[in-house]
Amino acid sequence: MIDLSLPPVAQPWVSAAGYWQSMTDATRELDPPYGVIHLGALAHNAHDMLRRAGGKPIRLASKSVRVREVLDAVLALPGYAGVLAYTLSEALWLAADASPDRPGIADVVVGYPTAERAAIRRLAASPELAARVTLMVDSVAQLDLVDAVVPPGARETVRVAIELDASWNGPAGHIGVWRSPVHTAAAARSLAEHIARRPGFALVGMMSYEAQIAGQGDDPAGRAAFAQTVRWMQRRSKAELLERRAAAVASVREVAQLEFVNGGGTGSLEFTSADPSCTDIAAGSGLFGGHLFDNYRGFTPAPATAFALSVVRRPKRDTATVLGGGWIASGPPGNDRMPRPVWPEHLEFAAREMAGEVQTPLSGAAAEALRPGDRVWFRHTKSGELSEHVNEFALVGEHGVVGTTPTYRGEGKAFL
Repeated sequence: MIDLSLPPVAQPWVSAAGYWQSMTDATRELDPPYGVIHLGALAHNAHDMLRRAGGKPIRLASKSVRVREVLDAVLALPGYAGVLAYTLSEALWLAADASPDRPGIADVVVGYPTAERAAIRRLAASPELAARVTLMVDSVAQLDLVDAVVPPGARETVRVAIELDASWNGPAGHIGVWRSPVHTAAAARSLAEHIARRPGFALVGMMSYEAQIAGQGDDPAGRAAFAQTVRWMQRRSKAELLERRAAAVASVREVAQLEFVNGGGTGSLEFTSADPSCTDIAAGSGLFGGHLFDNYRGFTPAPATAFALSVVRRPKRDTATVLGGGWIASGPPGNDRMPRPVWPEHLEFAAREMAGEVQTPLSGAAAEALRPGDRVWFRHTKSGELSEHVNEFALVGEHGVVGTTPTYRGEGKAFL
């Protein structure tokens, strides 16, 4: 069982050579490809996120983890409360009582609208699940879909939350992500009033995800001018969102007694914590510390997860080829979506192959010393997506591997 109750005293990851060599030594008997979770780094990240949240509860974003035992261990820490799931099927799995040893999570909000008809039927038929799971909506059509699957008189009351668009309409136009069409306080109130009139639904919450703040690094390496532009944008976006979100929440609260107002992300814990209109903060990526978060000034998570691949060939003197490697992150295609080789240091992808499906050539001075059977360590760009590539993680403690834990994939779950 993973215990994160105390932050670690030592921080071995500050020395790259010592950290990755210790990972290699600890997992020497494992055959790549495999993933690891360093328990000390995970504990450090979990407690550092609590510090940054400043006492406001963190709702755990499950898509950024996708390991049930890690979710349970983090939720056991005071300061973490509830889950932000990414599909209804996942939410039902997390909320259901699987066994006395694995009770369901009592507060699961689905962070995205759902069209899963079978899952809607299951939710609607269970008093227990209907009390634990909240759906996200941003239009009347999504309510119509639920009614079409199971009419109000034949189901449990369905808990719903309204998603407020948190993007910024700046001088250059829309900045952020295309999520909810509900952008203004008036639009939020209109939808809230419609929900209040409809039988079979209970409006219990609101959510807004400020991706242009939480998900955009403000200190990208080697891009000083771009960094200044990002910081300029984020300052103005924060000011606009604080005012607009407060107005929307106040307006909706005149219609319904909201249980929660969620905002944020790992990259904006401090900002969302300071927003009085938000009652909790969604975050999760900072637990594993994908290399996307190397580009932020305000915090530096430890690299708690990584994966190892084997060198299998030497096509030329300064090149070593590992088997596999194409574990590419979602988002706009670019080098920042690639896994990052971190040990040995100073390895580079071949320009015409990059991280390949079955082979990845790596060049540089460090490649000259690599031989078949040696390991190369990589970090994934995003945190939870690594879990979709391995059935389990090896858990590395202070004195080596102390066990394993299955990912969602290892438990036979593939929700997206």
